[in-house]
Amino acid sequence: MHADDEDRSLWRNADFLKLWSAQSISVAGSLMGALQLTAVVELDASPVQMSLLAAASVLPALMFGLAAGAWVDRVRRRPLLIAADLGRVALLGSIPVSWAFDSLYIEQLYLVGFFHGLLTIFFDVAYRSYLPSLVPREQLIEANSRLSASASVAEVGAFSVGGWIAQLVSSIAVAAIDSVTYLVSALMLVRIRTPEPAAPPADKRPSLRHEIVAGLRLVVRNPILRAFGAQKVASGLGGGIIGTLILLYGIETLGFAPGVLGTIWAIGGTSILGALSAATLTRRFGLGKTLTISFMLYTLSAFLIPMARGPLVVAGVFLGAQQLFDFGLAISEINGVSLRQSIVSPRMLGRVNASMEVAGQSSQLVGSLLAGVLAEAVGMRWALAAGSSLMAAGGLWLLLSPVRKVRSASAQTPIDADSAF
Repeated sequence: MHADDEDRSLWRNADFLKLWSAQSISVAGSLMGALQLTAVVELDASPVQMSLLAAASVLPALMFGLAAGAWVDRVRRRPLLIAADLGRVALLGSIPVSWAFDSLYIEQLYLVGFFHGLLTIFFDVAYRSYLPSLVPREQLIEANSRLSASASVAEVGAFSVGGWIAQLVSSIAVAAIDSVTYLVSALMLVRIRTPEPAAPPADKRPSLRHEIVAGLRLVVRNPILRAFGAQKVASGLGGGIIGTLILLYGIETLGFAPGVLGTIWAIGGTSILGALSAATLTRRFGLGKTLTISFMLYTLSAFLIPMARGPLVVAGVFLGAQQLFDFGLAISEINGVSLRQSIVSPRMLGRVNASMEVAGQSSQLVGSLLAGVLAEAVGMRWALAAGSSLMAAGGLWLLLSPVRKVRSASAQTPIDADSAF
């Protein structure tokens, strides 16, 4: 199919456009920072309380991520997406209600953060597993590119919008608007009409534990999925180290003012460029080569940060590293998700997607804990170099795996637990 024909056919796919709109609105709502802004502005939260709030939002993915994947494979995905959105409507909506009755406390935000994180992991796993029901395999890269591009736009603008609303109106208004975004997302999903494959009969399903183990076994046994899993762990560890230290490194070691550093990070946009160009590059060079080269670009760009010397050079290096980092990450993520959606059977896709999410987030948490130990032991620069090396190791694993030889996602034969080798 010609690129222009493929693009037009996606624009004519009304149900994909509804899923795209729902996911984009949902991501924008998630990134407005309602919980954080409410905690700081309305409740004057301490650093410890902010840390607890952040932990409450991350814990559900680590505690229930694998179970979420198995559950997604047991049920129809669209009703689960709608239920997750409606649950988040109620959670975020409880904040302005409690505030109106003068009964808003930080403990409520902890609970909202925890259950919001739980519903979000279900939503994220389910929509990635639902997409192949709406889009042919040969259009998955283009579809994932659009989803990634809109998420990148939301990432750039949503928190800024939330901050201005909190400044001009109140943080409670941010929570109310956030709640409405999830309601709009649910209404878009309700309007999807494409029939979804029936879920397995309840009396023929094995135990949840058996299904989780089957999903993990598939990831470990299949060489392509195993390479993705190793890449997720390595990049999670390295990213956790870099993400924890980079703000402190930029301000204390390199001497940036916080505003200047924030401006450098804000001058982005290459993740959007990467998302928009992923399909074109993949058609030109093949999926495997595009994926592995873009991931290596993403990882190697991180080495520029600890190597920087001199004020002007440092600013240029930070800015250049960010552009390469975002561009490579967007392309590799789009191709990675599309390949998994193509090679994994629908009955296993939720568990595979969840395994990747849990591997990435749990290793990122470990990396964050390692960051302080490494910085104290060898210094900030060498700790950042260690994080970059871990990320590069994940790229090397991909480069040496069968992923590099994959030409097209649509040409792959779907696998399941019975055909893992």
